[in-house]
Amino acid sequence: MTKRRRFMDESVYITYSDMALLMLVIFIFLFTIMVITSRMSSGGQNSDLKKQLESLQQRLADAETDKKSLSKNLEEIVVNSDESYLEKILETSTFGRKDFDLFIEGLQNIPGEDVHLVVDASGSMHGLSSFLVPVLRLIVTKSGKRLSAITWFSDNDAQTYTGTMGEMFDRLMRGAPFYGSMETIGNAFRIAARNAPPPGAYLLVGDEPSNDTIYYDKIPSPVFTLPLGRSDQATNLSYGTLAQKTGGRMLHLDFK
Repeated sequence: MTKRRRFMDESVYITYSDMALLMLVIFIFLFTIMVITSRMSSGGQNSDLKKQLESLQQRLADAETDKKSLSKNLEEIVVNSDESYLEKILETSTFGRKDFDLFIEGLQNIPGEDVHLVVDASGSMHGLSSFLVPVLRLIVTKSGKRLSAITWFSDNDAQTYTGTMGEMFDRLMRGAPFYGSMETIGNAFRIAARNAPPPGAYLLVGDEPSNDTIYYDKIPSPVFTLPLGRSDQATNLSYGTLAQKTGGRMLHLDFK
């Protein structure tokens, strides 16, 4: 693959990821506006609610503008042969530069130079699968680490991918099942340790506690855990224990 071809693929991938995350943002803004409007209708006029509504409407308009810009960029990348133009697109297409951002408490504490993602690909994650890649890409970018490998797990099955970030995320979305009911995290770390060199840290991303035994002393690097979705006591306990036993910590994701 030529340098320009690789660059185009990465540019298309990043711009597409930004568009997917923008769709999630727009959905969140619309839902929040609906909730605030409902509260105003049932409880009378409230100046604070009105201010919140106006702010959200402006941020929604900004998000829609960004989406149109990204759509135009995607079209230009496909037809434009000027690599300097593609470089400009790549520099400006990282989502989160306006009022909306993704904050992850404790992300900068991840040790080492690289991170190995361990991703829940069971059925409970199916609803998040459309937005998973852009969220994971932002996590890796904000960590300042190199992504060395990705391992997905579900129902005692797991697979590890290596290569460029774009290649690994593409293989994740093509190869991960996102079905099944067993959160076999212990098996996932055995597969991850067998198929890739020990990273600076592992980052576990999922939404339910493990269904199998995790041998903490067999995991060669600290595990930083990131529970997604609803706040669940069992998940937080499982993820917190895994992090504590391996010298990592549990992270918290917040949309602002």
